[in-house]
Order: sequence, then structure tokens, then C-alpha cells
Amino acid sequence: MLVLPSELIHAQANACLQMLVQGLPSQPGTAVVVDAAGLQRFDSSALAVLLEFRRDCLAAGKSLSISAMPARLRDLAGLYGIGELLPAV
Repeated sequence: MLVLPSELIHAQANACLQMLVQGLPSQPGTAVVVDAAGLQRFDSSALAVLLEFRRDCLAAGKSLSISAMPARLRDLAGLYGIGELLPAV
């Protein structure tokens, strides 16, 4: 399982995406889970990171799901109409 940091705003987006991509090869099987339980401070950049990481997962033949997505992030994904692209575990 890969873990999101406690803060994911525009300033941390590239570093966070790079960390997730680097961890992708170590994920067993075809299902990748990102743990968002610790995510406390975020903006729409968090969604951009997760969507780009989803593309990387799909390119590697894997699926992506999010564990413990904060309600505010889930609401934001729904507002943008992308909630179904980031399924919860």
C-alpha cells in the first residue's frame, strides 16, 4: 500500500506524484491501493496527483483504489465529476 502525506497542495504535487510512481513497481498484483488516511491539508492538486497516478497504474496494467479518502476530498472529486475514477476500498 502506498501512503499519501499529511499535506498535498500545489507545492507538493510533483514530489508526491514522483513518490507514488517510484513505489508503483513494488506493488504486488494488479490492484494498487493508496492510503489517504493521513491526508489533512489538501487542495484540488491532490485530485490531479491521484488522476495522473491512476493513468500510470493503468499503463502498468494495474487498477487504483483509494483507502480512507477524507470526506472533503471525496466531495471535491464529486464536484468535479471524477469520483468514479477514484474508487474507495
